[in-house]
Amino acid sequence: MTPAIFGLSGLTLTADERAFFRESDPAGYILFGRNIDTMAQVRALTDELRSIHGRDRLLVSIDQEGGRVARMRPPNFTAFPPSSAFDTLYEIAPSSAIAAARANAHAMGLELAEAGITVDYHPPLDVRQDGAHDVIGDRAFGSEPLRVAALGRATLEGLALAGVAGCIKHMPGHGRSLCDTHKELPTVTASEAELETDIAPFRALKDTPIGMTGHLVFTAWDPDRPATQSPTVIRDIIRSRIGFGGLLLTDDLDMEALSGTVPERAEIAVKAGCDIALNCWAKMDDMTSIAERLPSMSAETAARLDRALEGTGIVPDGDKADLLATRDTLLAIAGTAA
Repeated sequence: MTPAIFGLSGLTLTADERAFFRESDPAGYILFGRNIDTMAQVRALTDELRSIHGRDRLLVSIDQEGGRVARMRPPNFTAFPPSSAFDTLYEIAPSSAIAAARANAHAMGLELAEAGITVDYHPPLDVRQDGAHDVIGDRAFGSEPLRVAALGRATLEGLALAGVAGCIKHMPGHGRSLCDTHKELPTVTASEAELETDIAPFRALKDTPIGMTGHLVFTAWDPDRPATQSPTVIRDIIRSRIGFGGLLLTDDLDMEALSGTVPERAEIAVKAGCDIALNCWAKMDDMTSIAERLPSMSAETAARLDRALEGTGIVPDGDKADLLATRDTLLAIAGTAA
């Protein structure tokens, strides 16, 4: 199996994609807006991916946070609020905010599960910092680490109730970024002591089965390499200090924060200690070269992948309309509309 997650070019698979995916046998796939039209269409697409590999438990993933980061959108899918809505409610009613976040994620998970999606790259555990770029902004659950962890845990629990695995991101923390990693590489100059704030939510949820790195340089830990490609950050901070033992994915390797070709970026990241290279944009030349460059998936990574998918594909329990009504009633306490 190739330790990579690949994107798809459109609403259906091309003959070239079908043949390549069968041969390269990637760890999984990621869907974007270009792959999504109706529920029936998405389900047919994800079912075809499963049929290629003969695996019912297949990593089929998406970025569905709510707010501005949502690949499944109205009119065919539900609109979900940004994470900041639950932060606002937490300010006056913490237990209600946790219940609202759980109900919201459960409803979201039911929709994802119906579409055949097994992994959601949600929740971000980035601690929002004053003066930082808004690449995180309202995607964060707040600026206080324990609050971020509490709302993040509720989100993971809600997704799991629907048979969808969540993914904590962006380790070791994206909240201090002064630029957008889609466009350039941020350098974080905070001290080790200051960075304890950033890693605290990840440490609290270190047993989550899936996590994602961030493309940021942390001068306190490795002034020369972004976290995604830093053996020091992955070994000493993510694996040791945070204690994360799950499946570690890169953030999207096409982002301009990284240098070199996309296949080179993938090779460096996996050598640095990432389990899986995430390549989103369905460029066949890049995907082919990644498959050629990367070693076969290690037994350790395969075991982490199996554990990550253990709770997926179940027959989900819950009524989406009831869950959304519960969420909206709770959000109304703070005057926050969904």
